[in-house]
Amino acid sequence: MNEFPVCPQCKGENTYYDGTLYICPDCTYEWTKEENSAVESEANTVPKDSNGTELFDGDSVTVIKDLKVRGSSMVIKQGTKVKSIRLTDDPEEVDCKIDGSGIVLKTCFLKKG
Repeated sequence: MNEFPVCPQCKGENTYYDGTLYICPDCTYEWTKEENSAVESEANTVPKDSNGTELFDGDSVTVIKDLKVRGSSMVIKQGTKVKSIRLTDDPEEVDCKIDGSGIVLKTCFLKKG
């Protein structure tokens, strides 16, 4: 498996590092380590659902797995539709209301739509 990042321009996987720059032979794009780390950190700040679809405030999502609510006997069933989510400072969590209770859910258990 290639340990080098995919090309930010063409998303090609045949990249290599020549000592100073990352190079994509498919589209001849070149970029530095600093640019690569900036792209990676930006990608980690975008909230995405379990399928990799970007989430926005007000989106509707569906729970993909039964979830036990900590500190409660409540269980959020698979297939529960949640409307009007709110993004939090953590890109891996969203705030929402289910049955009138304010709950924070992990994005890895959600599917947009």
